[in-house]
Amino acid sequence: MGEVEFAEIGSGEYCVTIELPDGRTSTVVIGDGVRHRLFEFIGSRPRRCAIVTQASIGVAVDPVVEHRVFHIADGESNKSMTTIEALCEAFADWGLTRSDVVVGLGGGLTTDVAGFAASVYHRGVDVVHVPTTLLAQIDAAVGGKTGVNLPQGKNLVGSYWQPAAVLCDTETLRTLPEREWRCGLGELAKYHWLGGGRLDELPLAERVARCVEIKARVVAADERESGQRALLNYGHTLGHAIEIAGSHDLRHGEAVAVGLVFAAELAASLGRIDSAAVVEHRRVVSGYGLPTNLPSGLDPDELIRFMSRDKKVLDGGLTFVLDGPDGLEVVAGVDPALVRRTLEVVT
Repeated sequence: MGEVEFAEIGSGEYCVTIELPDGRTSTVVIGDGVRHRLFEFIGSRPRRCAIVTQASIGVAVDPVVEHRVFHIADGESNKSMTTIEALCEAFADWGLTRSDVVVGLGGGLTTDVAGFAASVYHRGVDVVHVPTTLLAQIDAAVGGKTGVNLPQGKNLVGSYWQPAAVLCDTETLRTLPEREWRCGLGELAKYHWLGGGRLDELPLAERVARCVEIKARVVAADERESGQRALLNYGHTLGHAIEIAGSHDLRHGEAVAVGLVFAAELAASLGRIDSAAVVEHRRVVSGYGLPTNLPSGLDPDELIRFMSRDKKVLDGGLTFVLDGPDGLEVVAGVDPALVRRTLEVVT
């Protein structure tokens, strides 16, 4: 099992160090303005730095060494193998080598794509992330999971590739559009059931740091999601299905929020938790101003079909992370009929 060190390294600045069992280390620094220290974390070896970002991000970094910016298009449809191929071809045209470094600058889509491209280009190039959204800082950019989507489901193609460092600059969060902020709050709400408690009462940098610490401890214990790490997907089984099904206006974190309430209702139907626990789920989710019900017009059969393709699925049955007397657990073989009835409860 790996180890995690959490430290306040300055006024409102925090550092979480993840030491994995095989000796690899990933450092996460959280605080205002930390993106301006990028050069300290890319190491002395790289000749060049490939900065993967989106034109809409509006945040810049200077790695000091020779660098080039590679733009990827906005939108979930561009989180694809086509984008990875185009990015790797652009790396090759520039002459990027295994001695260089890739920097992912942007939200979760960008860090997922940059991390995956770094993991497969030349069979692995170092990557450093500078996440600029709440969702990316507390979840997507931390822990080394990368991936892109297929038409059949989210994140079905990917790899585990630990970033050398992650610089969570909370300064970039202060200008986030309200909708993008809400997207991150869905992931923040999830941490309530992973030991985070009343995170909304903490200053912003500490709030981000505590989420990173929780995720880091899970990752250090189970990097490749063979057990405990699956718990980080609480609310995501339905959340991902919502994202890829039908036409609606929900973003990732909002879909996860509905998934949290659905998971609570499903756990109650299985006798794992009581009605008070369901009420608590609804209180926490609605307290962040997030939706607690499915958008109209979604087909239950389609949602169930997408949930059956989730990465957590065991032995071909429906599998969910559910609350229970011992906390969150992975529960396999859930009856589709019960799932359908529970979907009606959150409609």
